Amino acid sequence: MHFRPARYAASASFVFMTVGGASVFGAAQAPTGPLTFEKDVRPILKAHCFHCHGEEGEMKGGLDVRLARYLSKGGKSGPAITAGQPATSHILEVLKNGDMPKGKPPLKAAEIATIEKWIAEGAPTARPEPEKLGPEHAFTDEERAWWAFQPIRHTKVPDVVSGHQASVTGENPVDAFLKKKLDKAGLAFSSEADRGTLIRRATYDLTGLPPTPEEVDAFVNDASPQAWEKVIERLLASPHYGERWGRHWLDVAGYADSDGYTEKDTERPWAWKYRDYVITAFNQDKPFDQFIREQLAGDEMVKQPYRNLDADATAKLAATGFLRMAPDGTGTMNDRASQNSTIADTIKIVGTSLYGMTIACAQCHDHRYDPISQADYYRLRAVFEPGFDTNTWRTPAGRLVSLLTDVERAEAAKIEAEAKKIDEARLKQQEAFITEVLEKELLKADEDKRDALRTAYRTAVKDRKPEQVKLLKDWPRVNQLTGGSLYLYDTTYQTKHADTLKKMVEEATKVRATKPKEEFVQAFTEVPKAKADLVPATFIFNRGDPEQKKDKVPPSDLTVLAGLRKVEVPEKSATLPTTGRRLAFAESITDGKHPLLARVLVNRAWMHHFGKGIVTSAGDFGALGQKPTHPELLDWLASEFMAQGWSMKKLHRLIMTSEAYRQSSTRDANKERLDPDNALLSRMNVRRLEAESLRDSMLAVSGKLAPHLAGKPVPVMANEEGQVVIGQDTSDTAGRPSGKIIPLNGEEFRRSIYVQVRRSKPLGMLETFDAPTMVEPNCSERPSTTVSPQSLMLMNSGYMREYAQYFATRLQKECANDVKAQVTLAFRLAYGRAPQADVEAGVKFVEEQAAFYKTHPAPLEYAVGPPSKQNADPSLLGLAALCHALMSANEFLYVD
Repeated sequence: MHFRPARYAASASFVFMTVGGASVFGAAQAPTGPLTFEKDVRPILKAHCFHCHGEEGEMKGGLDVRLARYLSKGGKSGPAITAGQPATSHILEVLKNGDMPKGKPPLKAAEIATIEKWIAEGAPTARPEPEKLGPEHAFTDEERAWWAFQPIRHTKVPDVVSGHQASVTGENPVDAFLKKKLDKAGLAFSSEADRGTLIRRATYDLTGLPPTPEEVDAFVNDASPQAWEKVIERLLASPHYGERWGRHWLDVAGYADSDGYTEKDTERPWAWKYRDYVITAFNQDKPFDQFIREQLAGDEMVKQPYRNLDADATAKLAATGFLRMAPDGTGTMNDRASQNSTIADTIKIVGTSLYGMTIACAQCHDHRYDPISQADYYRLRAVFEPGFDTNTWRTPAGRLVSLLTDVERAEAAKIEAEAKKIDEARLKQQEAFITEVLEKELLKADEDKRDALRTAYRTAVKDRKPEQVKLLKDWPRVNQLTGGSLYLYDTTYQTKHADTLKKMVEEATKVRATKPKEEFVQAFTEVPKAKADLVPATFIFNRGDPEQKKDKVPPSDLTVLAGLRKVEVPEKSATLPTTGRRLAFAESITDGKHPLLARVLVNRAWMHHFGKGIVTSAGDFGALGQKPTHPELLDWLASEFMAQGWSMKKLHRLIMTSEAYRQSSTRDANKERLDPDNALLSRMNVRRLEAESLRDSMLAVSGKLAPHLAGKPVPVMANEEGQVVIGQDTSDTAGRPSGKIIPLNGEEFRRSIYVQVRRSKPLGMLETFDAPTMVEPNCSERPSTTVSPQSLMLMNSGYMREYAQYFATRLQKECANDVKAQVTLAFRLAYGRAPQADVEAGVKFVEEQAAFYKTHPAPLEYAVGPPSKQNADPSLLGLAALCHALMSANEFLYVD
């Protein structure tokens, strides 16, 4: 056994693969069949040329390229094209020379070849072009026909797979869809993984934690036909399920415990209420359509004013934290630009999380690749505009909703009144003490100066005359006398005045501590307007500049969907005090007929189970994203998901009971040749643990994991080396570390989902392993990088040494002085399996390391704070070296 950190190779590029001679994704090359302007040429011109030649009335050189006949007509330089004659077509000349587009990268050779071939074929169009371009001609039929905008179909499950593999009665429909494509490619599923691998895979997938040795043994030894199903049910019932899948949703929601935008990066003290709402929703298997509606419009489901809230109302308000997750710097820089940035980032989060579309790309101009106009962007913004209301903008602190009830508020007022009585008594006593000391000090002055000194002292500072100021300056012992300085005089006069007053302060503080604690929800709410004309209007901003307003637009969904469904959103509800726009929009998008939402959700769930989605670009279902590898399966899953009540847990059961999910991940040379990217899923994908699961696993195997759910975030701080670690920040106002360590009382061992997410201070360990920092508004899909800092962190990090010592301490406690038993348990905890030939190598390694530390004593180390002053037991350090190696190896970092 080699105890060294290694990595699975990860390709940073995407390979366009072929299976059975047919392209799976389609390469970027000129089409070979007949071309038309609408299907082949217009998308190229829209991406590169529309913004200068046709869009928003811009006609540089007098040329409009939005229609084929406009190209034939040309501009100041004459016709841009001559049908059938590419050699004399001016557009090809400027494109090939790189003269156009100006100031932009030149077109790709394949794009120019497409235009040239189209001209050579006579510059055909798919249909007669309109006489005049109006809003109704914003999109072509080809754009409207894009797969993601088509109705979700409950596709028929394949009955029989041709050739050597036929579906059987009771087969999981997921397998039937996959086998159909595998069979065509001459492939088949791999054999089922062994039970140890399966339970480790399932436990990480559903809880983000490793299985315990007892859980592995129970499954391996369970001979019942429902053994696998029982494992799945147990994991779905675990409270850790909500933490694991809640973390996935928090990525796309852009969850952070700070506002970002400015360098100050102000903390959001109540953002965790939204995080806890999400975790609870997953644990309760809240129907996902309801989950979405509450996040978009939970406040419009609760009666105003928001007082005396019950648990349900509180949850609905907490849900709207989804719309408060975007960076918001208006607490420190409240200007038009920062307000607009907050709204734009919120729309980006909504677009990628719910639509799987880059709607934000249409903020400044029509989307270059997808049928989303700039007007569409601002129509969607109009849905949320009344809640943001730039006319009467509310900063983050102004959007907090108190959870204190009237009864609690009255109780707090009563307690405050009692505390004030103590304060009043203290102030009275303080004045008596000051008078006493003053008179004693005045006795030290000449008798003829005492009255003047007394008068000067009792005169308010702002009212003192120059001669009084001078007099007091000559008598500093009188001048400095205050309630806060009485302790200086206690020594002189052998009194205990300061101590008496301190006790009275403590008494008042103790009384105030009995007040009901006031908590808040960081909610997105809309203030009702008395008149309709007070509701803020939404305008298209010229080039996205909020200072350049153009046309006013009403609220609506994307107009490309208008041929399938109603997209208009009512401007004002007849039954709500608010406009009700968000509630109407939320009900529309979750009506079961929207073509995007359910597809996006099931694709994301698939991605977290298999390592990549059926659409591998989880946040982009548009033209620049990837088309689905199994479109029929995607639609069937989406329709089944909705038919089963939008239940995420039912979707897990469906996916995880499939043969596809239970496959081994063993690679096969023939499969690698036919399907190098495993797009057809002839084996399971090997996946690296996410950053949070890696840290949580170390805590779990070391026996230190604090399992309690919910609550305030665990703070982070920058240590003296500038590394961001877990700890209470005690630096001064200039940011200088004090060196003081405040105990966290075990909170430092909580799961990573509870660690504070500071945009400017991402926890070093998590950032190294690709946890999103939320400098961007959200994260649709995490990268999985393989970089040297990861190896360096695993080898050298103080956290790694600390966790290894905890791990070793656990082994010594549970296995006494039996090194072989300690090594065996270490493997079982870390890898879910017993060591094989590794056990003897492990024992030898531990003994050699222990012998080294006997002659080279060393203290225990901690990630935060100084090392222990006493040297550690050599046997513990020897065992810790093994634990460190186990937690740094591929088998720990990856899930088969």
